[in-house]
Amino acid sequence: MNQDQLKQAVGQAAADYIQPHLEEDSIIGVGTGSTANCFIDALAKIKHLFDGAVASSEATAQRLKDHGIPVYDLNSVGSLEFYIDGADEINDHLQAIKGGGAALTREKIVAACSKEFVCIADDSKLVPILGTFPLPVEVIPMARSYVARELVALGGDPVYRQGVTTDNGNVILDVHNLNIQSATALEERINAIVGVVTNGLFACRPADVFLMGTQEGVKTLKAKD
Repeated sequence: MNQDQLKQAVGQAAADYIQPHLEEDSIIGVGTGSTANCFIDALAKIKHLFDGAVASSEATAQRLKDHGIPVYDLNSVGSLEFYIDGADEINDHLQAIKGGGAALTREKIVAACSKEFVCIADDSKLVPILGTFPLPVEVIPMARSYVARELVALGGDPVYRQGVTTDNGNVILDVHNLNIQSATALEERINAIVGVVTNGLFACRPADVFLMGTQEGVKTLKAKD
């Protein structure tokens, strides 16, 4: 299978994974990106089994609506049973780097409100140590230079993502050359920098399940201790 086929396989696997647990009033959190889009396409086939979804980006909301799936504001619902999203990198503790699509803040909020975070990706995303993929950091625009200097002090090489404004009206710094040995500690340290909205480390709230697409089929991984 090529990469697109692997994405479709894990998207379908995620729909199959949640289907037995869906009820008429269920609302599902849905992430952003090409793999999440494959899940949305699979989800549309069973839209009669649940109430609707909460989207982590405007693009995801539009795709859900195009499929006839109702989209709710997170403030109008309680907790979500599931959050389904991809990852740019993930380790065997199911800590991840996300935010290549600049939706990391809303993704992190929806994940925090969900009882179970199901990550979907192909096996190329599984890494022993996070940090080869540049770590996205969402920043208040006026703090961009200050935050960049603080990130340099942490050993990173931040690069301003030109021409990108998040759905929240902020900018993205992509931090290169990080070797992330303690993902939880680094997530907390970066989030403590004044002007940072959040960063793309999903370590304090890692995935609960990783549905990993491989040439031998989709494998289900749980976090290692």
